[in-house]
Amino acid sequence: MITGHALPRRTFLRGMGTAVALPFLDAMTPAFAAPATPITRVAFVYTANGVIMSDWTPRHEGARFAFTKTLQPLEPFRDQLLVLSGLAHRNGEALGDGPGDHARAGASWLTGVHPKKTRGADIRNGMSVDQMLAEGIGRSTPLPSLELGLQDVRMVGGCDSGYSCAYSNTIAWNSPTTPLPYETNPRRVFERLFGDGDTTDPAVRATRARQDRSLLDFVLGDAQRLDASLGAGDRRKLSDYLDSVREVERRIQNTEQRDGAELPTLDRPDGVPPTFEEHVELMSDLVAIAFQADLTRVVTLMYSREGGNRTYRAIGVPDAHHGLSHHQNDPARMARLQLIDQHHVAMLANFVEKLRDAQDERGSLLDQSMVVYGSSLSDSNAHTHDNLPTLVVGGGNGAFRGGRHLRYPDGTPMTNLFLTMLDKLGVQRDQVGDSTGRIAHLSDL
Repeated sequence: MITGHALPRRTFLRGMGTAVALPFLDAMTPAFAAPATPITRVAFVYTANGVIMSDWTPRHEGARFAFTKTLQPLEPFRDQLLVLSGLAHRNGEALGDGPGDHARAGASWLTGVHPKKTRGADIRNGMSVDQMLAEGIGRSTPLPSLELGLQDVRMVGGCDSGYSCAYSNTIAWNSPTTPLPYETNPRRVFERLFGDGDTTDPAVRATRARQDRSLLDFVLGDAQRLDASLGAGDRRKLSDYLDSVREVERRIQNTEQRDGAELPTLDRPDGVPPTFEEHVELMSDLVAIAFQADLTRVVTLMYSREGGNRTYRAIGVPDAHHGLSHHQNDPARMARLQLIDQHHVAMLANFVEKLRDAQDERGSLLDQSMVVYGSSLSDSNAHTHDNLPTLVVGGGNGAFRGGRHLRYPDGTPMTNLFLTMLDKLGVQRDQVGDSTGRIAHLSDL
């Protein structure tokens, strides 16, 4: 018998102070119900210190562009990819303030605002577009936004030529005076998504820690009861999703064991993987799970902070990233920097693949997502803030049509892209930073 009854869209498995959100299941759609309003997820992924633009920019515009060396890892996603050229951040330039391009780059990427030059507490920037989205599409999720990063930012005072470290340490700003610090620890991200549950009772948390069991073990009974009421397709989908959550948790636990950390009663240890590659993959998995369960719809992820000096021995580059970015046009140094650029794009491709393989009620999450990737510097050696390397991946629920390289007039504000994205998501703003209008052709047929 067909009825109008259905599981609530936001259903949780519960047990022992734990609440695990579920992805969309067919059982959440009532019979004869009108199609659900599409849910769009947005991720902003930042790579610092600029790129080698000659190996980034396709020679030809339109749909017949050839992939450059740096963009090659994204070729399997051509139909979902837009390469955008000509966008700029004039407010990242000195404008009379002298040196400090790295601080201004990080601060202006999502705000389009020229940050106040200060080492003190009187910082001033602008509200970032991710937080505008959090106020709009993020209001109906447990976490309006999620700020993630892959480099330690325990730095205060001045970081770049008289600029506060706050400008380099995040790309997310809730207000002109409120930067949002990012989280580097996958364990803490995991527990924000799944671990706090319905209780803050120290005794409950202590028991869970002492038992050294998977979080999913505590909701097993609830999962079995739900499983019995689902159809075969939903049971398979639920099993796959819970397996994904358990695998991410297992990898976090393995990292902690490698660190040799003992589990204290209440505070879990740091679970930061030892390599960049493991770290970014774990964070990407967490974002994909958070999107699939609709725990958040807005994410910022910084692969590196401006001025960051990570080395990349896994790809044969022992040089510090920031130092290498000042290559002085030396071909050998430029070749090594290009390897870093390509490696970061390969990590992005891995994340995009996770979104493609995850499903919601309308199909692939990638079709329902907007992923913006890029840097707020182009030529790293010259510290230029124009013709910024910018990619948009995903369908955005029909907002974008990929497979093209689009070139806009030089100097077009990057914030025009962000204002256009807000429009397509129904978030009304008259301006983002220094925006002068909308940009065209993102969804042209």
